[in-house]
Amino acid sequence: MTIFSPIDDRSPIILTVPGLGGSGPSHWQTLWEQSRPDTHRVELGMWDTPHRNAWVTKLDQAIRSAQAPVVLAAHSVGCLAVAWWATLAGQTFGTPVAGALLVAPADVDRDSAPAELHAFRPTPASPLPFPSVLVASSDDPWINIERAEDLARGWGSLFVDAGPQGHLNAASGIGWWEEGQSLFDRLLDTAAASSGGVRTTAEARSLLAVHATDAAQTHYLGTAATTGIQKTINSAQADW
Repeated sequence: MTIFSPIDDRSPIILTVPGLGGSGPSHWQTLWEQSRPDTHRVELGMWDTPHRNAWVTKLDQAIRSAQAPVVLAAHSVGCLAVAWWATLAGQTFGTPVAGALLVAPADVDRDSAPAELHAFRPTPASPLPFPSVLVASSDDPWINIERAEDLARGWGSLFVDAGPQGHLNAASGIGWWEEGQSLFDRLLDTAAASSGGVRTTAEARSLLAVHATDAAQTHYLGTAATTGIQKTINSAQADW
């Protein structure tokens, strides 16, 4: 068995994809890795000076080494690595990556983006070949909420506005981030059928629209937020 062996032959492998600087001991990605035996970090290397091609290659190696369908949990620039992998890998829908949670993607195209992120320009705009949920904060210093919603629309992701929670990292004080865990569990339910097979495009995305919206309404209450989520779902479904 390798560290990527599934808990059983139907369980997906969860790979976390950190952003610039990696994720420290109090980051939700680290806490998930410590608390879930099915969760492992992709060691991308060069955490402080990321290189797009190197990161995409490392991510591809981790995905190809897994012995089960893969579900990704990415943060910040890690979301860009996932988008670039999807652009370059040419996978069919749902195989080998069966889904992704994309949290607080960094806007690498903005004029004020740090030079370390320029290698990830331009941000890929093509729909991702797997179901995905993009979660963004309304006061994230790395991306404004409108830009995050644009990314969700381009990637075909369901969009969740988490309210004012900064960069949704350790500094946000969210700890284990129960709300994100709930969304992620809904994504896992969507990613693979009970038989262990990957769902069809239509089935997966239809279920995700229901599952993610229900989880978002549970944790991020408010008529305006719910309406915004549903509008994005409707828009994304039109593209699917």
